[in-house]
Order: sequence, then structure tokens, then C-alpha cells
Amino acid sequence: MTSRKKRPPPASREKRGVASLEAAGPWLARQSIEEIECLVPDLAGVARGKIMPVRKFLGAPSMNLPLAVFYQTITGDFPEVLGAVAAVQSDTDIFMNPDFATLAVVPWAQDPTAQVIHDAFHPDGRPVEEAPRQVLRRVLDLYQDKGWTPVIAPELEFYLVDKNTDPDYPLRPPIGRSGRPETGRQGYSIAAVNEFDALFEDMYEYSEAQGLEIDTLIHESGVAQMEINLRHGDPLELADQVFMFKRTIREAALEHDIYATFMAKPMAGEPGSAMHIHQSILDADGRPLFSDRKTGEATRSYLSFIAGQQRYLPAIMAVLAPYVNSYRRIARGTGAPVNTQWGYDNRTCGLRVPPSDPANRRLENRIPSSDANPYLATAAVLAAGWLGMTQNLTPTEPVATDAAALGIELPRNLLEALVLFEQSDALRDVLGGGFCSAYAAVKRAEYETFMQTISPWEREFLLLNV
Repeated sequence: MTSRKKRPPPASREKRGVASLEAAGPWLARQSIEEIECLVPDLAGVARGKIMPVRKFLGAPSMNLPLAVFYQTITGDFPEVLGAVAAVQSDTDIFMNPDFATLAVVPWAQDPTAQVIHDAFHPDGRPVEEAPRQVLRRVLDLYQDKGWTPVIAPELEFYLVDKNTDPDYPLRPPIGRSGRPETGRQGYSIAAVNEFDALFEDMYEYSEAQGLEIDTLIHESGVAQMEINLRHGDPLELADQVFMFKRTIREAALEHDIYATFMAKPMAGEPGSAMHIHQSILDADGRPLFSDRKTGEATRSYLSFIAGQQRYLPAIMAVLAPYVNSYRRIARGTGAPVNTQWGYDNRTCGLRVPPSDPANRRLENRIPSSDANPYLATAAVLAAGWLGMTQNLTPTEPVATDAAALGIELPRNLLEALVLFEQSDALRDVLGGGFCSAYAAVKRAEYETFMQTISPWEREFLLLNV
């Protein structure tokens, strides 16, 4: 692992976000910013957009992009959109307006640069239903209509790997400061994290510059597998932070000549990477909805929230596990949950109730993989919980034993997950029909692309044996 030449710190470092365009001008001037990265997260969570000089941005902060940006597959192709949107409409312009609360520096840029996340709107002012930030906002509005305020805390796992320029070769763990790669699993090892101290110092520096609130960093059980926990807060704010953090750690890793990957299952024989989402709800008075005010016991709303996630987990799997690779993680014996069961401090369950006092009662959904779009994964789990509460659902009994022994209760592949996703009218109503149609079309197109690739397994076992 190589060290980079340190850039001088900016003259002033200010908190991320301003209130308006009028406040953005002085903020950018104080930071000596020269360029703005105007970003919008697509369905995959990839940053799309434009880069423009500050003067142009301040004169016209909105930008135009084709609606097709939300129909692009991870391979850069576009699916057959008929049935989701008209072919002509898919190439018409939509308008991207900056959310100035997300304005932040780009600390790894060579020249003074800022970034701001945009929201997508049609020319008549309607929010673009396919845009991931809008999907999450749509779900949060449903909670707001009830006087409820969701709070989440994501835990994000990822691998550090040696540079891999030929996809035909398996990934390998990188060389740390000792000059040797990890050869055994080093879960929670401080020394194993220290192997990449220089990289993580940059990660923390970059995160602080952008206002990303990292709570903890640990070494997970896989070889060179790490996990960061973000502090709990507003779901949209935390989804923004995950989106920005993924860019941050990738950039920090590249500066040290290695990769950071959020593939759900990057290496055979190693654990997969998850994005666990802790969830709680506040009532109209700002008090925990999941705990009785007098007794501190779990409320009916909490149990129904759990029941909603149990019922709708199979239907939202296409969002929580969005790629063919994601389902390599969801398998027995991998350490990942494979079920819709819930239990108290039981990590073999897909839904875990962590130990807490009544004020911090929450539910941890352990199913999402780290490759999931943070906006869509958050929207999906909160949508399932909202449906559970509004439908007054009842959960099964909690599981205190190994839930994996109860069998696999989730879809085993992307096509199976998409069928369940498309058949759920309740989810379509909550997440939006336009988004659901677009998402299914993109995912089916990605699956067809995958099917054009012949794997080493097929060559090894079928070439001369069948």
C-alpha cells in the first residue's frame, strides 16, 4: 500500500450544508471553491450529473438531464422501457434542483471543489417518481401524515482488495503496512485495522470535511473486511451520508493503490457484506413510539412494525439484494440471515431486536446487502414497517434458537425476487408505480446481461463432462 502526498488543508472548513442559494455563494467563496459536482443518485446509487464552474452554478443552479438516467443499468445499457414509460418520454429532459443542505467539499479533489446532491423534477414541477431520493421522501411523507418520525442508523460492511484489472481473476486481499496480506480471519482485530492506518486516517479526514458522522470502525470477520457504523438520525440524511461515504472510501482506497468494494459477495469462501439498518419511530410528541410511556414495554405498534417487515421482506428482496451477486450472500452457512424470523439479540434472524432501554427500542433489519442503494433500501424497509402498522399485522413468536435451521424463507435469485416485487400491489402503492416499473425493467435487463456471461464453474464442470 502506497502513501499519497498530502494536500494542504483548506483555509477554512465549514459544516456541510447551507439554507439557500443566497447562502451558498459566500460559503463557496470562503472555501475558495472553483468547481461544483452536481450529483444525482441513480437506481444503482451511482453518482450521475455534471461538473460546472462556480460562477455558472450560482447563475443557474438547476441542470437538465434526460429521464433515461433513471433507466440506466449497472452495465450502462438501457432496457426496453415500454410498459414503464414511453420511449420518447424516456429521453426528454427533467430538471435537477440542488438540495443545499447537502453542499459539501470534495476533499480528495486536486482543485478546490464542492458537491451538492440534486432532486429530480418534471418540467411541470412534479417530482420524478423514479428518482431514489423521491422514493424515500414518498415513504417518509406517509409517516409524517401519521405524525410519526422514523430514525435509522446504517451499518455498512465492505472489503479492501488488491487492485484487479482483469475480471477473469479472483479478488485478493491487499498488502498492508507489514508487507503481507491477511491470511486468516481477524474479526474485531485492532492490529488488522492498523495495517491500513494511513488509508483510514484519510477516510476520517475526508469524512469530517464532508460532515459524515462515523460512529465506529471495526474489522469484520472476512479477510480485510471492514464495517463502519453511522450515527442515528433522519433517514434521508443518513441515506445521503451512505451515498457520500461510498464515494469517500473508494477514493481514499484508490489513493493508496487498492480498491474498496461494496459487492455483496466479492470473494468465494469469505462472508458477504451487509448494510444492516436499525430503525425506530418517534411519535408526534417526539417520544419513542415503540415503547409504552408508562410501563416501558413494547407497544402494539412495535410488534406490527416487526410483522410488516416479516410479511414484506420477500417482496422487497429485489431492492435489498439488487444484483445476481447479492444472492451469493443469502445462503445457509455463510453467516448471513436467510429468513424472515425475528428474535431478541439473535443474529441468526433476519430481524433482530438489539438490547436496549425503552427509549432506544429499535429493530435491526439484517437482510440488506452493502450493494443496495441506500435510499431505496431505507425506503423499502420503512415501507414494510409502515404497512405492518397501518394493517395492524401480528408477528410470529420470537425465535431464541438458530433461525437458520428453520430453512431459507427468502428468494434465492434476482428473478424470483422480482416476481414477488412486481406482484405486491401494497408495495406499489407505497413506493410508487412509476418507480416499481422502472426498477423491475432495469433489473430484468441486468439479469439478461449476466446470462450472456459463461462462468468458470460452467467451463470446469460442463466442458468435458456433459
